[in-house]
Amino acid sequence: MQTGLKITAFAAGLAATFGTAYAVGGAVDPTAAPKGEVSHQEGREGHGEKERPVGEGERTAGSDELPGGLQVSQGGFTLDLDTPRIEAGEPAELRFAVVDEDTSRNVTAFSRERGKELHLIVASSDLTTYRHLHPERAADGTWSTPVELPEAGGYRVFADFTPDGKNAEGVTLGADLAVSGDAHPDPLLEAERTVTVDGYEVTLDGALRPGAGSELKLEVEKDGKPVTDLQPYLGAYGHLVALRAGDLAYLHVHPNGEPGDGRTESGPEVSFTATAPSKGAYRLFLDFRHEGKVRTAAFTVHAGGAAAEKPAPQDGESADHGH
Repeated sequence: MQTGLKITAFAAGLAATFGTAYAVGGAVDPTAAPKGEVSHQEGREGHGEKERPVGEGERTAGSDELPGGLQVSQGGFTLDLDTPRIEAGEPAELRFAVVDEDTSRNVTAFSRERGKELHLIVASSDLTTYRHLHPERAADGTWSTPVELPEAGGYRVFADFTPDGKNAEGVTLGADLAVSGDAHPDPLLEAERTVTVDGYEVTLDGALRPGAGSELKLEVEKDGKPVTDLQPYLGAYGHLVALRAGDLAYLHVHPNGEPGDGRTESGPEVSFTATAPSKGAYRLFLDFRHEGKVRTAAFTVHAGGAAAEKPAPQDGESADHGH
């Protein structure tokens, strides 16, 4: 499956309500890693819009459609978050449901996207904490997942799913989550071309361009040597999520190619095609699997404007990410 995926367009004039961001990286460990390294939960899959060739159904800057995650209700569905507040540093359980607005009932039938019915992203408003979770669904349509968030402040919960039989398109809904405690939001990190995550160096090549598709290549090295044996992670060698600094608009793309297609190598590069719908700063989160663990490397990028770029990696500048 060779896919060049797009990032959906943003509505003009949307008021920014969230703080800016910085990076995250980590291993598949449910506990939060120290600042600069991140844990990542097993089971990550594709998010956001369905895969399609670049240019097919392309949205560009100025489209009247909002990107994913900015609305609690969209496409005839509502995200009902039953846990709107938790305590910082304390184990908690997030409970929620996806409600069909036509029937006022919880949705219980979902199409599987790369093996999962629903993907859940939790991110702090300054993007210092990032979680990709795969909750479990009860028969009545109630979802639940354990989570522990280390820092107080505002968070956004994103539910990414495709309802079965009603809507052929994927839906991403978002709801606010408050984490109690003494909050100290952090500023957006400067753009870096190379970041260090759990002993791996990940280098970004390429740029986001407003209104135009462009290729992003991410190369993975360890101990100064290219990693050529990346492991398939839910049917791909990498997954990319982007959150726009300021309002946390949710974006997602899949890689160009997949394991076993006869063209895609198992590293060191993972390639994506994406379209930035507007100028501005974005935070990119790349998931990759090696030696049985999923790590997340995070980058600040600027679409349509100059950005500071430093060639040398800086340890400890990745986001707090976990499952």
